[in-house]
Amino acid sequence: MRQPFHRELSNLIERGRDRQLRLAVTGLSQAGKTAFLTSLVNQLRHAGVEAQLDLLPAAREGRLLGAQRLNQPDLGVPRFPYDPGMAALRDTPPRWPEPTRGISELRLQLRYRPAHQGWLAPDIAHLTLDLFDYPGEWLLDLPLLQHDFYSWCQAQPLHSGDQRRAMFQEWLTEVETLDPAADADEAQLASLAEAYAQGLRRAKQAGFSNLQPGRFLLPGELDGAPVLQFFPLPKLNMPKEQLEALPPDSLYATLAARFRYYQQQVVRPFYRDHFRRFDRQIVLVDVLGALNAGPERFEDLSQALSQLMHSFDYGQRSLLTRLFAPKIDKLAIAATKADHVTPDQHRHVVQLLEALLAEPLKDLRFANIPVKALSLAAIRATEAREVVHNGQRSPALRGTTLEGEDVLVYPGDVPPRLPTHDFWQQQGFDFPSFRPMDTRSEALGHIRMDAAIDWLIGDKLT
Repeated sequence: MRQPFHRELSNLIERGRDRQLRLAVTGLSQAGKTAFLTSLVNQLRHAGVEAQLDLLPAAREGRLLGAQRLNQPDLGVPRFPYDPGMAALRDTPPRWPEPTRGISELRLQLRYRPAHQGWLAPDIAHLTLDLFDYPGEWLLDLPLLQHDFYSWCQAQPLHSGDQRRAMFQEWLTEVETLDPAADADEAQLASLAEAYAQGLRRAKQAGFSNLQPGRFLLPGELDGAPVLQFFPLPKLNMPKEQLEALPPDSLYATLAARFRYYQQQVVRPFYRDHFRRFDRQIVLVDVLGALNAGPERFEDLSQALSQLMHSFDYGQRSLLTRLFAPKIDKLAIAATKADHVTPDQHRHVVQLLEALLAEPLKDLRFANIPVKALSLAAIRATEAREVVHNGQRSPALRGTTLEGEDVLVYPGDVPPRLPTHDFWQQQGFDFPSFRPMDTRSEALGHIRMDAAIDWLIGDKLT
């Protein structure tokens, strides 16, 4: 929805003064975007009171006065559900905020005292921070913009592993017998598309990440629409030129037309209206969850992230790019749920994350884009403890499982590099899912949220 002219003009002036920042909090499903955004708002709102933000100089020096929610810029988009999220965390027993099922936005105004007080410097300055949340499933669709239907079919990892193939076995048995040149049957297309969507849902439930199209997993208002009634053809035995010359009512041409429509009418507007407008970005990765799930899912996450990182527009900022063609000029990549392993393993978590994203990171550094890798827990769910066994002190975690059981565990060692075959054969890495910790303070407990905030916006609070 287009904003009123006066609001657009105000935003343009603020961006020209570099007093407005758009932050992309990006991550696949289950990476913890909603928890991160809830914690981010909470930490900034309590920065001058209770929040523990020692790694953020503006907060440590007492210059960050706090943050206030403002009316969001786009009146056609729901507001990010911060209050319901906090209510869930304060419940008895505490619950995690509900996962995102649609796009939402939030605008904050941060007030701070500049570090250097000159005769032209204001006593109090402000920074407008725009945030938005969206389903991680929809993010999976951005790499589709790099394909046509033929190349997308070729790229689908339907045969990449026994466990993944098992999720689609019944659908594969039927679809591999289809003749691309045959006339399209609408009822058959709808049935096969639903069977394919069921396979995607089973794969997601089993911990796989590289699942396209993402809207099949969370269709929203498109549920039942023909635009979601297509699927890849895993065995194309005809040259691309012959396939593209088939009649419009053929199976191949019908599926290709729906794929193009999905690209142009669903994926491209989502990318244009949101992802092309960001200045800074943090990519959240559930690397520990993938490690917990096993080798096939870990490799699947690696492939999904590698594709995804090529979908964003990185580059240096200038006055013109700030005003008319924003580019992401600073990036953080964060392994979430750091509190699911003991503190002695946090360094290995970061090293593993950097290994997982080695190729995209090389490209970003070559382009001179500042990038930082870190591990964090946006909302703490465990406490680090030590246990004594046979006279030896060992690290452990105390937490409460989702089922309400209090446990003391040592999840295992995190490899500092990409796991080898021997790692998967020998190691016993395993951790439960924990409830958020019950906290009596207004500010949520966290691990390294202050480091992430400093990297993403700290230079704007000087």
